[in-house]
Formats: sequence, C-alpha cells, structure tokens
Amino acid sequence: MVRVKEVDWSVYLVTDPRLPAERFLAEVVEASIRGGVNVVQYRDKQSGTRNMVEASRALCNLCHRMGAYLFVNDRVDVALAIDADGVHLGQEDMPIGIARRLLGPDKLIGITVHNVEEIKEAELEGADYLSVAPVFATATKPDHQNPLGLEGVRALAAHANKPLLAIGGINRLNAASVIHSGAAGVCVVSAIISADDPRRATQELHETVKAAK
Repeated sequence: MVRVKEVDWSVYLVTDPRLPAERFLAEVVEASIRGGVNVVQYRDKQSGTRNMVEASRALCNLCHRMGAYLFVNDRVDVALAIDADGVHLGQEDMPIGIARRLLGPDKLIGITVHNVEEIKEAELEGADYLSVAPVFATATKPDHQNPLGLEGVRALAAHANKPLLAIGGINRLNAASVIHSGAAGVCVVSAIISADDPRRATQELHETVKAAK
C-alpha cells in the first residue's frame, strides 16, 4: 500500500517520449533516482497501448527496485496492467471517482488543476495530490494555458489541503522560488531528461528544493 505521507514529492520526474534524443529513457530514469527523484510519471500520448505497457512496466520494475514510485499519466488501464503506484489525471481524463473504483483504495491518484474550483472538486472527489500548471512557459507543452507565475502558485497553494506540486518551465534556477510560493515539490521534464548529466542535474535540483523547504 502506498501512503501519501511516505512519498517525498520534492522532485517529481515526468517522462516525454521525444526525450532523451540520444539515450535510453531507463538510463535517465535510473540516474535521476540516484540523484534524488522519488516519483516518476510515465507520460506518453503517442505510442500504442502494447508499447506503453512494455515501456512502463520496465520503468515500474526499475523504480520499485530502487525504492521510487511510478505513476502513469492518463491511462488507468495501463496503470492496472503494470501494477503502478498510481495515476495522474488531467481535467479531461477519467473522473477521479471512477479511477478510484477501478484502482482500489491502495493506489494514489493525482490531478492537474488550474483554479480554486478545480482544487476543491479534486479534493472532494478524493485526489491524493494536486499539480498546478504551467508555472512558467515551457517548450514541452507549448499549447498549454497561460503561465500562472509565482503569484498564481501562491494563490492556489493557499486553498490546497493536499500536497500541491508545480510544473512548467521549472529548473534549478527558479525551483526555490516555486517552493517558497507554497509548492510541496516540483515536477520537471527537460531539466533532467535533457541534461548532459541527469544524475548531477537531479542532485542539484533536489538540493535546491530541500534547502528552500
């Protein structure tokens, strides 16, 4: 059973099928865990179900072997197939209540929120953690909503009773300000996956977040 209080949300890695261009994803994920990542979200909106199951199962086994958690983005069926630790949903994905019924009480469910109303609804429906996005503009999701900025994070964090994570354009240089704005942790993609040395990049980011806390 995964319990929310057991999870270190400080640095949360989200994968991207377009990255890394020259390395195997498993190598980058392993390096990131060694550097301090405790949660990995497998996100792939392009591959077919069979490939997603195979790739995410390999990452799930790796994460569990190293003491980290593996969540699946959007796909509750894939999370069930590989016995992932949970799922991360968007506002257009399966409702939290249905996902909970399928996954059972022992898995964690996170959801992306953009305003106070969505925070209240998510917590009422039983979300275990929240993610606000985007904090800053990011190349990994150029079609996203307008950036919240630090003030936006601060305003939403004031209404959250669950761990609130921040994603979108976050790196070592601005992570501390995000934590000071009320986030329990930072979610990153390219700051780790595209780094020349993913382990070192994670260590530096993890140290920055821990110091800010």
